[in-house]
Amino acid sequence: MLALLPTLKRHQHYNNTYNDPETELVASLVARDTKALDLLYSSYSSSLMGIVSKVVKQEEVAQDVLQESFIKIWNSIGQYDASRGRLFTWMSRLARNTAIDHLRSRGEINSHKNDDLSDFTVEINERYQISFHPEFIGLKQLIEVLTPEQKLILDMVYFQGYTQLEVSTALNIPVGTIKTRIRMSIKVLRAFFI
Repeated sequence: MLALLPTLKRHQHYNNTYNDPETELVASLVARDTKALDLLYSSYSSSLMGIVSKVVKQEEVAQDVLQESFIKIWNSIGQYDASRGRLFTWMSRLARNTAIDHLRSRGEINSHKNDDLSDFTVEINERYQISFHPEFIGLKQLIEVLTPEQKLILDMVYFQGYTQLEVSTALNIPVGTIKTRIRMSIKVLRAFFI
């Protein structure tokens, strides 16, 4: 806040009485002064980014969450109550909650389900010095015995992390049909291992 004080004084007209810079900043934000928003961003963005980065580990995503946090601050500044705490405390709680909400969002959960397995394969191979080539044991040929529909459904459920209901919705096929095709696929593949 002390670093903010000289900046705020340059942007304000003071008479001989002391004015609280935070109160005036909040009043300017409530009045929808975009210069006050610029000042708020330049003064607090690095601190709030530190808070967001502790929750969201990917820098690009953390930057998006920070921007979303400032939009929420701008849109809800009227709800800030100085009697309940400092402006920074209120903003930091809002930024942290925005980051947590992002992690809980369906898109973020699915993005981790759909991570490219080749990245993990390379990491495991390097760590444990494993050399594994599924084409040498005939998996590619084995899967070729399945119908295209069966291959698609198995890929979505077992390799992309979709639930049976999500596959049903995506392919516009009843859930019962999805379950039957999975069961039939496994039955066909199981015959090769008996």
